[in-house]
Amino acid sequence: MAIVAKICGLRTEEAVQAAVAGGARYVGFMGYPPSPRHIAFHEAEKLAAVVPAHVLRVGVFVDPSDDLLGEWLEGGALDMLQLHGTESAQRVARIRKIAELPVMKVVHVATREDVEQAIAVYGAVVDRFMFEATPLADDPRALPGGNGVPFDWRILEGITVPKPWMLAGGLTPENVAAAVHATGARAVDVSSGVESARGVKSAERIRAFLAATAKL
Repeated sequence: MAIVAKICGLRTEEAVQAAVAGGARYVGFMGYPPSPRHIAFHEAEKLAAVVPAHVLRVGVFVDPSDDLLGEWLEGGALDMLQLHGTESAQRVARIRKIAELPVMKVVHVATREDVEQAIAVYGAVVDRFMFEATPLADDPRALPGGNGVPFDWRILEGITVPKPWMLAGGLTPENVAAAVHATGARAVDVSSGVESARGVKSAERIRAFLAATAKL
């Protein structure tokens, strides 16, 4: 089975086109204002409109309100939701019911117990997991994700995950092959690793990342 890739935090048509042309299976739009990758929902709708049907459009949110979700969902521009906050299992289930879309829950990983606990808590209410590095506590610019920091991939060794999952956290065109070989991941997510500056996507690095995954 081929490795599938998600390019996240897209804000321009050039970046979207690079992701699509390079073979990305998912593209992500950030609905979280503190992030430098944030995009207003009406701009995301414009970008989503140029994404072909075989590429899934993912809305990325951090503890979103019903009102925020309603804005993003009204136009039918999303195919999946990615929840990056501290949402409880009950909240995730409610969001999934409201949206009537698949939901991917991000799990911040520092220890093996983080993974095991998340599977126990969320396994029945999500469609997919994403395993992401825990933000550094002493970094004042740290965000819930997209910090360019990997976690110890050995944490995932031998763990059975009952749902499909993606690997994220500090992935780049240069290290994605090592990450996949170490974890057995069949899906990967990248944001900061394909940027020329914080929040600025590089079409060249997007193409390089997707070329690297295509070889796996």
